[in-house]
Amino acid sequence: MGTNLDGWHTQAYARLYAPLSSVLGERTAKEFTALRIQTVGDLLRHIPRRYLSGTELTDLATLVEGDHVAVMAKVGNIERHSARPSAGRKPAPGRLEVTLTDGKGRLTATFFGRDHLLDWWSRQLQAGVAGLFVGKVGSFRNQLQMSHPEFVMLDASGRVVATGEEKALMAELARTGLVGMYPATAKLHTWKVAECARLALASVEGVEDPWPSWVRERAGVLGLSQALAAVHQPADLAEAERGAERLRFDEALSTQLTMAYRRADAATRKAIPRPRVAEGLLDAFDARLPFTLTAGQQQVSADILDDLAKDRPMQRLLQGEVGSGKTVVALRAMLAVVDSGGQAALLAPTEVLAAQHYQTITRLLGELGGGRMLGTPDVATEVVLLSGSLSTAAKKSAMLRAASGEAGIVIGTHALLADRVQFAELGLIVIDEQHRFGVEQRAQLAEKASSRPHVLVLTATPIPRSVAMTIFGDLDVSTLAELPSGRAQVSTVVVDAALRPAWVDRAWERVREEAATGRQVFIVCPRIGGQGDPAAGLGVVELAEQLRSGPLADLRVGVLHGQLPSDTKDQVMSDFAGHRLDVLVATTVIEVGVDVPNATMMVVWDADRFGISQLHQLRGRIGRGEHPGVCLLVTQAGAAEPSRARLDAVAATTDGFELAELDLEQRREGDVLGADQAGTRSSLRLLRVLEHADLIGQARELAIECVAADPQRLVPGFADAVRATELLSGGDWLEHN
Repeated sequence: MGTNLDGWHTQAYARLYAPLSSVLGERTAKEFTALRIQTVGDLLRHIPRRYLSGTELTDLATLVEGDHVAVMAKVGNIERHSARPSAGRKPAPGRLEVTLTDGKGRLTATFFGRDHLLDWWSRQLQAGVAGLFVGKVGSFRNQLQMSHPEFVMLDASGRVVATGEEKALMAELARTGLVGMYPATAKLHTWKVAECARLALASVEGVEDPWPSWVRERAGVLGLSQALAAVHQPADLAEAERGAERLRFDEALSTQLTMAYRRADAATRKAIPRPRVAEGLLDAFDARLPFTLTAGQQQVSADILDDLAKDRPMQRLLQGEVGSGKTVVALRAMLAVVDSGGQAALLAPTEVLAAQHYQTITRLLGELGGGRMLGTPDVATEVVLLSGSLSTAAKKSAMLRAASGEAGIVIGTHALLADRVQFAELGLIVIDEQHRFGVEQRAQLAEKASSRPHVLVLTATPIPRSVAMTIFGDLDVSTLAELPSGRAQVSTVVVDAALRPAWVDRAWERVREEAATGRQVFIVCPRIGGQGDPAAGLGVVELAEQLRSGPLADLRVGVLHGQLPSDTKDQVMSDFAGHRLDVLVATTVIEVGVDVPNATMMVVWDADRFGISQLHQLRGRIGRGEHPGVCLLVTQAGAAEPSRARLDAVAATTDGFELAELDLEQRREGDVLGADQAGTRSSLRLLRVLEHADLIGQARELAIECVAADPQRLVPGFADAVRATELLSGGDWLEHN
């Protein structure tokens, strides 16, 4: 296994995780930070988007204004406009307009300069000769163009017309017939990425493959060194694809190995069993419920109660459609733990959501949440709220009740993580919208328990099975898909404000009509204020002012956003919940957890600035009672814009799982799951969990075999794969052991 591996067990991982500067030098390595490339392995997994041959021309019809691209095209017409002398002034620079073509479409490349530069460009750019042009696609007079693209040419005899890095790239094209088009930046062109990849490749040449031979044979993949050479210096497209297959397999198996080891580790941990107690708090709660649990709620609750009764810690993810009743299911689990002498902590990402949970739970419990006050049932417990905005006295009181065990249920935000917050016997942690919390935060809460607590994770974002298997593979997954009876339907309409501005006026009329019937309305904006930038659109503050003085002047309009003082936010939400407001103009602070059954209408302003899942979450705030709801998505986006397609998709269905699949198709997994919020690198560079679901499934089965064969992680490659996954994931979804 060697020495000086800086904690790695294999030479392959030691070299792959070496700083990029060790191969390229500090200055060049720094240029790659814009591409989130920090190590040698990062660069080697940064593979070409596609490969071009010297005879393959780029389809110019696929170009999009604003993109940085590399196109292979032939030079067509060339027009020279020489510099014009001007009396008393220096002559203006001339320009060379070069028409590039793929045989069907056209693209203009424009060069500006003095006559000697025009002479030089004219000699390089000969009509009928193919070249590789790299630059940003712009437009002039509604025609796509590239201004001053960098280029390399092949003349009619095949001679390379280039120098430096460009010449090295084109020499590779002449040798193999293929050249990789790498994801690049305006300052870091594809040929420089290619040259740096060649240096990185040389630095790992000859390293021993970290996977045992039986693993590679079962998977049918190339060896590591062979695969890296195949993607960066392929002899043909088939070889390049085989190399990429190996790198995708590495990501899949590394992730699934990490999850499999975590599941195996969890099976060895001990927790205090929390079996259901007859005639306890849970039975009393069930008896006073004013509704019947759905079949799904009953089944999921049974699974959770079975987990709690075992002597190993529950690790379960409960995902459910908006309004599917996750809170009731989680509350039943918390009551079962309280019955057995334990405490439950519910961790919410925002104060608004924590306060909403507190209000919902205390309302559901009624006198059962009154603690040991005179007149409350013997089985009653106390529910306390702990958040950063509470007064010092209120915080102290809540902490004393948690530490003494008087409070069976403690609800809070990050304030629960403070060192001074202690529990008498923490038996269950419920984490709402868990992707908003990092590993260190969850570990801090778990450390407050004398023994390993049970963990229940909630998410209202529907998760496709392939994502759950990849990201939450160490958790058992339960799903609530059906909505409780009595929930009203919500219809969704896209309001094209650019094409039909009268529809916006009609939207405000519709708001007044809804309020006239005694219902309430949410109006959601993507930002607090436009900061004086017309392109940013109206924010909450500006829109609320316009509505109060204009179309909604006769209604009670409130404002809610994250920068308001906590007591103000609480008061506004209380006023809206108590129907002291007709309309609430808010940011996405109301996205999850807010429950106002009388709210039946939502207007989402600049809806094209939201993602699919976020729009689905927002829409879930209405129609929570017996009255049907309507959601209006107001947009300036044109019918052909991608953002408009998102809105049309949301309007077409209320199936959150269908929308989640579509959302995942359009965005990287890290974005969907919140990884980018934490500013970390994603461990998935090449793997797309929808496209490669079969590969993930195969890797999962193979990972189970690997862990069974090596439960102690003695195989060097297995140990390194787990360490690498944890380092790359940065704690977004991996927890402490």
